[in-house]
Amino acid sequence: TNIGSILASVNPYKPIPGLYSVDAIELYRQHRLGELPPHIFATANECYCCLWKRHDSQCVLISGESGAGKTESTKLLLKFLSAMSQTSLGAPASEKSTHVEEAILES
Repeated sequence: TNIGSILASVNPYKPIPGLYSVDAIELYRQHRLGELPPHIFATANECYCCLWKRHDSQCVLISGESGAGKTESTKLLLKFLSAMSQTSLGAPASEKSTHVEEAILES
């Protein structure tokens, strides 16, 4: 659920098909925070928009207990931001993954 710009999420401890797909990225990049159901991509999109459109620095705090999914959430956030940066460069959908993205996600 969202509480303003805060996203409170629960680790389902199992994969949910399509929840973090390229289609989900495309859906959330086209909407503002609160227009669609709560999602980490909505939070990432808000950060991206504030960074580039308002030139405001951004910080995302991901918190939780051991096993809560902090590392996976970070990877998803970076995946979204990487896809957005590739879109802004005009790269075709087939080339949305770059060596830079892979290096960041591997770190």
